[in-house]
Amino acid sequence: MSALAATRGRSSHLTGAGPLTRLALRRDKIMLPVWVYALSVSVVSTALSLEKLYGTAAERADFARSMSANNSLRALYGPVLGDSVGALTAWRMMAFGAALTGVMSLLIVVRHTRDEEETGRQELLSSAAVGRRAPLTAALCTALTANILVAALIAGGLAAVGQGAAGALALGLALGATGMVFAGVAAVAAQLTESARLARGITAAVIGAAFIVRAAGDASAAGGRSPLLWLSPLGWPEQVRPYAGDRWWVLLLPAALTAAAALGAYALTARRDLGAGLLATRPGPVAAGRALRGPYSLAWRLQRGTLLGWLAGLAFAGAVFGAVAHGAADIVGDNERTQDIFERLGGSHGKAGITDAFLATITGMLGLTAALYATGSVLRLSGEEAGGRAEPLLACAVGRLRWAAGHLVIAFAGTAAVLAAGGLAMGLAYGATAHDISGRLPRVLAAVLAQTPAVWALTGVAVLLAAALPRYAAAAWGVVGAALAVGWIGPMLNAPQWVMDLSPFGHLPKLPGPVGSAAPFLWLTALAVALTAAGLYGLRRRDVG
Repeated sequence: MSALAATRGRSSHLTGAGPLTRLALRRDKIMLPVWVYALSVSVVSTALSLEKLYGTAAERADFARSMSANNSLRALYGPVLGDSVGALTAWRMMAFGAALTGVMSLLIVVRHTRDEEETGRQELLSSAAVGRRAPLTAALCTALTANILVAALIAGGLAAVGQGAAGALALGLALGATGMVFAGVAAVAAQLTESARLARGITAAVIGAAFIVRAAGDASAAGGRSPLLWLSPLGWPEQVRPYAGDRWWVLLLPAALTAAAALGAYALTARRDLGAGLLATRPGPVAAGRALRGPYSLAWRLQRGTLLGWLAGLAFAGAVFGAVAHGAADIVGDNERTQDIFERLGGSHGKAGITDAFLATITGMLGLTAALYATGSVLRLSGEEAGGRAEPLLACAVGRLRWAAGHLVIAFAGTAAVLAAGGLAMGLAYGATAHDISGRLPRVLAAVLAQTPAVWALTGVAVLLAAALPRYAAAAWGVVGAALAVGWIGPMLNAPQWVMDLSPFGHLPKLPGPVGSAAPFLWLTALAVALTAAGLYGLRRRDVG
C-alpha cells in the first residue's frame, strides 16, 4: 500500500504536464519556429556557401591550415578538425551555434517557469488540477522539443545538401544536447531566484563564462587538445568532432549534466513556495534614503545589478579577445581566398588589414551583445507594468513619462557604458600584447563606441514595442535576434547588401579602419530618437496595464 501511495504521489506531482506543454508550445508558436528555422538554416546555408567558395580539396585544405594555425580565430570559432565541407561547417558554426541554442533554451524555460510565477498566472493554473512539478516539466519538454527540431533539421539539411549523414547527425545532436544543458541550468536558476530577469541573467552569465573558457582553451592549444575544453559545456560539442571522427560517447557528458540539472531543479521545486525563490530577497530599510526619492533613483536601484554584471562581462570578454587579436596577423597572408574573406569582414591586404578585420568582427559582436542588454533593460518597463508595480507609482505624483524616462536613461546610458567597458578592456589587452597601448587603445575604444548608434536604434524599437504596444513587447527579442543573425551569418555567406542593410549594424563602417561619412551615425541616432518618441507618445495615449 505504501509503494502504491508513493507512486500515486509522484504521478500527482506531474498532473497536467501534458496540457501545460501543449499550452507552452501554442504560446511559443512564433518564437520557437523562428529560433529553430534561424539556427538550422544558418548551418545548412554555411555548408552551401563553403562548398561554393572552396570547391576543391586542395583549396579547402589550404583554407583549413590557415584557420587552424591562428590562435585568434581558434578563440573565436574553435579548431578546424578536417578539410571537408562538413568539417569546415562544424568549425564555423559550432561555437556560436551551441551558444545560441543555449540562449534559445534559457528563454523558453524561464518564460514558462519563473515568468509565469512572477506574473501570477501560475498561481491561477495551480488552483486547478496541476501538479507541483508540472510547470517545470512542461518548460523542459518545450525546450526539448525545440532542441530536437534543431538537431533533426540540421542533420536532415546537411545530409540533403550532400554532406555525410553520420557527421550531420553528430553536428545536430551536439548542438541540441548543448541547448538542453542550458535548459537545465535555467531550470535551476528559476528555482533559486524570485525574478525572471535574474534567472535569465544567471543563466546568460553561465553561457558567457562557458564561452570564455572555451575560447581560452582553443586559443591555448590547436586541435581541441586543451583541458579547458572539457571544463566548458560549450567545449564539448567540439569534442564530438563531427566529420572528423564522430566521437559519439562525448554526447554522454551533456546528457549527464542535463539530467543532473533537471533532477536538481525538481528537488529545489519541492523546497520552496510558489512565487518564492530559495535565495530570499533581502528586506530593505523601513524608510527610503535620500538617494531613493524619485523615479530615476528607483530605476537605478532596480537595474544597477544587471548593469554592473554586463559591465564586468563585456570587460572580461573584451580583454580575452583583445589579448589574442595581435595573433590574427599571423594568418597566411598570400592566400587569396583568405584575403577575400578578411576584406569582406572589413580588412585589407597586409597584416594590419587582417588584424583590423578581426577587431571589426569582435567590435560587431560586442555591439550585438550590448543590444541584448539594452533590450532587456527597456523591457523592464513591461515587467514592472505586468507585475503590477507600475500602477502604485503612477497613482502618486509621478507622471508616465518620468517613470519611463528613469528606465530609459539606464538603458541608453548603460549601453554606452557597457560598450566603453568592453572597448577599454579590449584596447588595453591588445595594446599590451602589441607593446603599443597609447597607439592601439584609442582606435579600438573608438571602434567599439561607434557601435552605439546601431544599438540605440534597436533600443528604440524595444521602447516602441514596450511603451506603445506592450502585448508585442517580447517581439523586441526577435528584432535583436534577426540583427544578430544578419551580422553573424551575412558576411560568411556573402549576402547581398540589401540583406545586410536590414540590420542597423550593416550601415556602420567596419572599424577600426577608414571612418568614411558621419551620416550613418547621425541617421541611426535620429532613428533611435524617433522610435523612442513614438513609444513614449503611445504610452501617454493608452491605458496602463
